[in-house]
Amino acid sequence: MVKNNNNLKSVDPLVTVAMPIYNAGKYLRPAVLSIMQQTLTDWELYIIDDGSTDDALSYIADIQDSRIIIIKDGQNKGLAVRLNEVINLAKGRYFARMDQDDFAYPERFSKQVEVLEDNLDLDLLATRAIKISIENEPVGYLPFSISHEEITAAPWRGFYMPHPTWMGRLQWFKKNHYAQPAPHLTEDQELLLRTFEDSHFACLEDICLAYRVRDKTCLRKLLKIRYHQLCMQ
Repeated sequence: MVKNNNNLKSVDPLVTVAMPIYNAGKYLRPAVLSIMQQTLTDWELYIIDDGSTDDALSYIADIQDSRIIIIKDGQNKGLAVRLNEVINLAKGRYFARMDQDDFAYPERFSKQVEVLEDNLDLDLLATRAIKISIENEPVGYLPFSISHEEITAAPWRGFYMPHPTWMGRLQWFKKNHYAQPAPHLTEDQELLLRTFEDSHFACLEDICLAYRVRDKTCLRKLLKIRYHQLCMQ
């Protein structure tokens, strides 16, 4: 089922935002509102439900905005598949990631678009991000690097480029879809590893997103992620 709250705009938007969700709960509403409060208003937002078993969409049922498209088909296909679906549907010049429980600062899109417009050789741009608890308290920062050279200096250790803040050229994403089947919890790292030699990445020094930490990651989970990263390399 595809739900659109109003008629779609006839003019293509500047930015397409992908927000795959799975059991987002009460955190979905502030995430969506943070997109609606962007100073850059020329965007479309795809909220694509990956077979959730909660009632998260009820938290945004009252929001009426023609820029928001909700897709719900009852299936659980995984994050990579859902992101590729939005990439194929996107009409924007730029494609942006947004997680279901994070909070984008109002000038995130405007700052990223400005840099991408001024640097035509830049394929993918991230920003710095602060980590917040479920109570909205700051608890640290996501690791990051600024320049392409710094980001790609040690591929075997991973790429310090916060994935929830990504914005890039849509054509780059269409050329480099997410891998299917996706490696375990490392979809974004796999994409960077596959493309970094022929692409140009960067990260803004500005903090443009609050990244919600909902639970502690256990050692077993971290080791499994690291194992899959090593297998990719």
